[in-house]
Amino acid sequence: MRVGVIPDRCEGNLVCLGIAPEVFDVDDDDYVVILQEEVPADQEDLVEQAIAECPRAALIRKD
Repeated sequence: MRVGVIPDRCEGNLVCLGIAPEVFDVDDDDYVVILQEEVPADQEDLVEQAIAECPRAALIRKD
C-alpha cells in the first residue's frame, strides 16, 4: 500500500499524525509530510484509519 497527500486540501489538523506517527509527520508550517510513502504492512490499518478520519480528505491511497 502507498499513501499520499493532496497539499491543497491539508489544513494541518494533524489527525493523521495522532493515528500513525510512524508514517506521518508535519513540516515547519504544520502541514502533513509522508515519512513512508510505501506503508509497512504493520501500519496499513492505521493509515487506512488516518485516510478515513482526515477532516479535509487530504490523504489518498496511491495503489
